[in-house]
Amino acid sequence: MQPKCIFSVKISEVVSALERFAPLPLQEDYDNAGLQIGLTEAEVSGALLCLDVTEAVVDEAVATGCNLIISHHPLIFRKLRRIVGEDAVQRTVAKAIISGVAIVSMHTNLDAATGGVNYKIAEKMGLQELRFIGREKEIDHVRGGEGVVGTLPEALSAARFVQMLKQQFGVACVQANELLARPIKKVALCGGAGAMMLDAAIAAGADAFVTGEMRYHEFFGHEQQIQIAVIGHYESEQYTKEIFELILKEACPDVRCVCSRVNTNPIVYL
Repeated sequence: MQPKCIFSVKISEVVSALERFAPLPLQEDYDNAGLQIGLTEAEVSGALLCLDVTEAVVDEAVATGCNLIISHHPLIFRKLRRIVGEDAVQRTVAKAIISGVAIVSMHTNLDAATGGVNYKIAEKMGLQELRFIGREKEIDHVRGGEGVVGTLPEALSAARFVQMLKQQFGVACVQANELLARPIKKVALCGGAGAMMLDAAIAAGADAFVTGEMRYHEFFGHEQQIQIAVIGHYESEQYTKEIFELILKEACPDVRCVCSRVNTNPIVYL
């Protein structure tokens, strides 16, 4: 159990709680997780939990009295040479600074952590007996790895499996290869852009592989080998806010949490 923050809580304490759950060294080399903007010695007036940080999300933080935004996707991925409002990132950074809103992001470190994003996706599908299918490492007593595999409580036909995904993740459509003729019991997954874990899913003996994004040519050659199901990047990671809320309720119960109501999915299904 994590140590608890009591009464007034500084932003630094919230950041520490998040990083105890998902240590930054678990993140991929290309990533930029951690504190993005802000002074950590300020007291937290409220934490807005979201997937992406946009101008609308910063406006929502201000409107709800939150001076901290906790996001999954980092606002700042690449070095900013200037902040002059030339693009959406620069405008959002400027708005956050002017509004006194700090931003911290937990990205691929939260994907990898035990109990993190992939575990949350597995929970929504009811998977049991979870284990990692890719590279594993342990940082500060936290086990992390790439992708997970588990078993459904009962085997499903491919059609029922796809229908279950639509219901659990609220998706209008699922991109899939040829429907598998055999029942689906063992399911591997990797949230977001997880196509690189398809081979590991096959090696793990999975009947199905669920992810958020795959390219056209990556679907070829797996007919009746494994059921591929692509549910959308945003849709696969939408429940990340629940992880943030759970971490803060346990470690910093005095912090007021607000789940963002802004739909930041840039993809529209017509």
